[in-house]
Amino acid sequence: MNRYSYQMYEMAHAALVPARAWSDATRLLFKSPMNPLAHTALGKNVAASAELFERITRRYGKPIFGFETTEVNGERVAITEEIVWERPFCKLIHFSRSTTRLARPQPKLLIVAPVSGHYATLLRGTVEAFLPHYEVYITDWSDARMVPLSEGGFDLDDYIDYLISMFTLLGKDSEGAGLHTLGVCQPSVPLIAAVARMEMEDHPHVPASMTLMGGPIDTRRSPTAVNKLAQERGTEWFRKNCLANVPFPYPGLGRQVYPGFLQLSGFMAMNMDRHVNAHLDMFNHLVKGDGDSAEKHRDFYDEYMAVMDLSADYYMQTIECVFVRHSLPKGEMTHRGKPVDLTAIHRTGLMTVEGENDDISGVGQTYAAQELCVNIPEAKKLHYLQMGVGHYGVFNGSRYRSEIAPRIRDFIANLENDASAAKGKGSKPVTLKIAASNS
Repeated sequence: MNRYSYQMYEMAHAALVPARAWSDATRLLFKSPMNPLAHTALGKNVAASAELFERITRRYGKPIFGFETTEVNGERVAITEEIVWERPFCKLIHFSRSTTRLARPQPKLLIVAPVSGHYATLLRGTVEAFLPHYEVYITDWSDARMVPLSEGGFDLDDYIDYLISMFTLLGKDSEGAGLHTLGVCQPSVPLIAAVARMEMEDHPHVPASMTLMGGPIDTRRSPTAVNKLAQERGTEWFRKNCLANVPFPYPGLGRQVYPGFLQLSGFMAMNMDRHVNAHLDMFNHLVKGDGDSAEKHRDFYDEYMAVMDLSADYYMQTIECVFVRHSLPKGEMTHRGKPVDLTAIHRTGLMTVEGENDDISGVGQTYAAQELCVNIPEAKKLHYLQMGVGHYGVFNGSRYRSEIAPRIRDFIANLENDASAAKGKGSKPVTLKIAASNS
């Protein structure tokens, strides 16, 4: 990647500021009830065009979770976000619930969000499904361009260190209920690696379970376009073509990163027809006055278009370890020079979840963890394949809410309630399937 590419991107964005301002003013003018043209076909077309131009060329800020209440045991309670742990590249958020109707503490659930270009708020739906049932925590990863160089670097080893530190903190204060963890997509590798390292050290606060959803445990299985690209290009291609230095005026000035706008471009290119059609549909909704449909489009793309930069050290180490060398399934992965041995895991339960149509992590890639963790007792292992969903549907949407989340809750409940779960070794996990529904 040209060393000045990031600066050129910033300059192009700045150059469009006057055009965006003019477009926004035009939209307001042609939507004003005081303007007679606002009710004509011409006026609606102009307003819709102006809004689409502004949205396509704007920079989307970090979204918020926005949870205000949830229901716990039939009681509607308020939710407060609180930061309970913090490092330069991550904050641990707790969704504290003001409930008084708990006979005993509910289990803790730590959701490990991916460091893949989008913010943790992409998992808003994932979090929402668990709020009534657990003390929910989530990793809120930092935008690397906002972290000064003085704060040091961040790589895959640091990621694992962060998780071990969080597990230790939450495990110490478990109040009798277990700590359960859930990794969505990319975090599956550092999550299972962190648990393996803790098991190898006989750590007293190893999590009670880990649920891996659509994760690249072994990308040699059912390789997707993303996996094939990494194999074909090799590590050095990514180093030369995907890294840039953070420009002025960001706090991370000079830090080498994988820019979020490149990741977003890659995601968009994979399904360009779908995104183009979605924006055309929004244009038609605006012209027809279909406010509800247009608002759904806005909500989705406000989240989807909000991206952050990744530390170059983390990005390159992940490419090398996970997608090129396949170090974890080969038994060659290390953390701080020490081996990551998945056969050491025996106290932590394992559930794996895959989507039939996942075009990011193919079917079998996450299931591989079941075969690698041979010493987890049979009663603590479960695999679930959701039919009819792609990558996003594994952790969000109607089938996630109605089919996947309930199974995860049942899995955790069984581990919590069955004191005799730790029996048997190396058995093949049960695989569940359901047919695609019409929802």
